[in-house]
Amino acid sequence: MRRSKRFEILEQRPVNKDGFVTEWPEMGFVAMRSPNDPKPSIAVENGRVIELDGKKRGDFDMIDQFIADYTIDAKVAERVMAIDSLEIARKLVDIHVSRDEIIALTRGITPAKVLEVLNHLNVVEMMMALQKMRARKTPSNQCHVTNVRDNPVLMAADAAEAGLRGFDEEETTVGVVRYAPFNALALLIGSQTARGGILTQDALEEATELRLAMLGLTSYAETISIYGTEQVFVDGDDTPWSKSFLASAYASRGAKMRFTSGTGSEVQMAGAEGKSMLYLEIRCIMMAKGSGVQGLQNGSISCIGVPAAVPSGIRAILAENLATTLFDMEVASGNDQTFSHSEIRRSAKLLLQMLPGTDFIFSGYSAVPNSDNMFAGSNMDAGDLDDYLILQRDMMVDGGLRPVEEEHVLEVRYQAAKAMQAVFDELGFPEITDEEVEAATYANSSEDMPQRNVVEDLKAAERILREGITGLDIALVLAKCGYRTVAERIFAMLKQRVAGDYLHTSAIIDKDNVVVSAVNDMNDYRGPGTGYRMSAERWEEIKTIRQAISPSEFG
Repeated sequence: MRRSKRFEILEQRPVNKDGFVTEWPEMGFVAMRSPNDPKPSIAVENGRVIELDGKKRGDFDMIDQFIADYTIDAKVAERVMAIDSLEIARKLVDIHVSRDEIIALTRGITPAKVLEVLNHLNVVEMMMALQKMRARKTPSNQCHVTNVRDNPVLMAADAAEAGLRGFDEEETTVGVVRYAPFNALALLIGSQTARGGILTQDALEEATELRLAMLGLTSYAETISIYGTEQVFVDGDDTPWSKSFLASAYASRGAKMRFTSGTGSEVQMAGAEGKSMLYLEIRCIMMAKGSGVQGLQNGSISCIGVPAAVPSGIRAILAENLATTLFDMEVASGNDQTFSHSEIRRSAKLLLQMLPGTDFIFSGYSAVPNSDNMFAGSNMDAGDLDDYLILQRDMMVDGGLRPVEEEHVLEVRYQAAKAMQAVFDELGFPEITDEEVEAATYANSSEDMPQRNVVEDLKAAERILREGITGLDIALVLAKCGYRTVAERIFAMLKQRVAGDYLHTSAIIDKDNVVVSAVNDMNDYRGPGTGYRMSAERWEEIKTIRQAISPSEFG
């Protein structure tokens, strides 16, 4: 058969390297509307939910029971459930209906009712609703800082650059788990070299992650996964109650805490029970609300290949971000795992969160090249930074990042590497050479770094946990070695943990060490002229990219 030359050319386009599947509701391969999704219903007796979305209490699984007992307000549930879903959907996009009015309704709503409401909204309407419903007025961003060698010198330098570029949270993980304490240390020192107030986490198995938080080497956690079906939860050796207990362990030690979930996880783990991906994710969202955590990292996350392959899947990801905000929780809205070979498709997905703004537009923009990203790569990486900054400028949108000068980047990377060198020397860890400091200052990736003695590094990293070296110990060492500003910033972060103000919903800490959260920066969007409006100073910063030339110079 003779081929169309146009079709031959189209088949070579990057988007056709992506995977696409037709819907298969019986196995959960459907984004937002499965014939097996339950119909909304509620029944309350003596202040107790006895029926939830067509199930009697005796038939509840553990997720139904948790949501019924801890999330739904039985006092208002029957009244709220009587409101037509289309009317609630219209309230979401009505600028005359406040965010508080919506939150009052969602106290009494069931998972199936939330699904029905969201299915009335198209993508633009969801973006309109998200602009109103996010908890904190000012949008922000989070990044990944990792490398395939777990090189602590490079990690500190990359963390410093990321802080300079405007990320308010920084997350790392490891290739070799025993490196974890060094990674946490590198992120702590590097981030606070850039400016004070940056929150950091080391995503690990939960016991080690909690120990690092208790030592004051990290300040938040979010990789605490929850699932929307009982089978998948049991396969993970967890329950909603065990996850709630873990969340309280973090919070009681002053560490910020949110859960992780996402459309497609149950399909990926063969436990979708024939339900739509969004319905199962709404159950996760309501569990997170019932547990009392600050919020949720969702947006499909590591399962994004599943919803991205089915019709309306990217819309479902936006819907899950919106659903999180409906329950008055912070949302770190994904964009943190690469899902497409298509530049167009990647950018289109990003704009769904970037344009309306979320608490954290990325739950992990890769501040390093994706070749060094140990979270399997991000939707955007260090090579896309200029594109992102220009998008902000093109659309007059605050995406949380700022243009930087090369000399400032080099300076802060050098200072972070030198601070690490001083701490390693003072604590008797393996030497960080001047050659490594120089390499980290100018490096793009781990390929630009000299090799370290991994065996000796691992022995030293284990000392941090064995000897209980704390954030205070690190601050004292830095002060002794002449890095007083970094030391004071680390000490200020430790004081924040005692105060506990950054345990409020959607909390970040600004450069002046002031907590900015949904309490003192509450989203008050009610249409044009309200909500977050970029200040003249912020707009001046965003539009002043290094590539822009002055026409007057050529007059």
